[in-house]
Amino acid sequence: MALNLQTHLSQITAPSLQFYNRTGSRGQPVQDIGGVQHSSIPDLIANIDICFIAVSDDTAVRSIIDTIVTVDPEQLRQKLIVDTTTVHPDTSAWAQGRLEEYGASYLASPVLGATPVAQEGKLLFAVAGPDDAVQRVEPYIVGVMGRKVMRLGRDVTRATLLKCTGNFLIGGMMELVAEAQVLAEKSGLGCDVLEGLLEEQYGPLLTSMSKRMTGGHYMPERGQRPWADVNLAIKDVSLGVSCAEAAGTDLPVARVVLEHLRAARGYSEETGRALDSSSMYGVLRERAGLAFESERVKQRDSKEGSDAN
Repeated sequence: MALNLQTHLSQITAPSLQFYNRTGSRGQPVQDIGGVQHSSIPDLIANIDICFIAVSDDTAVRSIIDTIVTVDPEQLRQKLIVDTTTVHPDTSAWAQGRLEEYGASYLASPVLGATPVAQEGKLLFAVAGPDDAVQRVEPYIVGVMGRKVMRLGRDVTRATLLKCTGNFLIGGMMELVAEAQVLAEKSGLGCDVLEGLLEEQYGPLLTSMSKRMTGGHYMPERGQRPWADVNLAIKDVSLGVSCAEAAGTDLPVARVVLEHLRAARGYSEETGRALDSSSMYGVLRERAGLAFESERVKQRDSKEGSDAN
């Protein structure tokens, strides 16, 4: 997202993207194309008008907002904080109230799409908050970091509630595809045949999920980061369960997904391998008497080892 935004700013000869990252070295790619890195959040906020937050969870968001409001109140007025993190709706409401006390505006703007979609600048932004704030930030989203902005009104909790619901849907569909792929392998039908059916009958979303598994992306190469970390997937699906409980309903499928994701996390901790949110595929493989690692993963890792030698 940051790379795409900085590229866009360069193309329109606008001031460079200014940013802060807790792990400074991860900002190097943005610096390499003209981004300006700051050493602290207060220093960053003092020098910008619009701030996008993209972190891992509610705790991080709350910590950042609490740090932002330590800035001189006169400098905070008219600032716009856009939170793209997947958080509980209650956190969005808290962040809006906290910032408005200091004259700053807030948008809840969680994004939908895995790493490859983000790289292509085709994320879907679910945005809620003041209309003027949405209009102010939209030119930096559509055609830059995302393909579309879904406007959900002024109530910021609607954006994060939609994202939590969307993550439940993704987790449930991922589970279905994983189960079907294990069935295809165990029955002799063949993973390629099933993938052909998904492509012809069910569309690109389920097909891409299938390829995430059959292509070995559910278990990235050693040292590589997953498209969506299994720990974040557990957090995201758990948020959906929490939202359902608050609404007086239940998500039984989400509980199945969580059980398999937690089992995958256990495998990750035992082996020291980072796993993707699609790694329930490995768990289901094991429970069907197959290896957690598919032949595709084994061949890739074997080649990686040979190249290293």
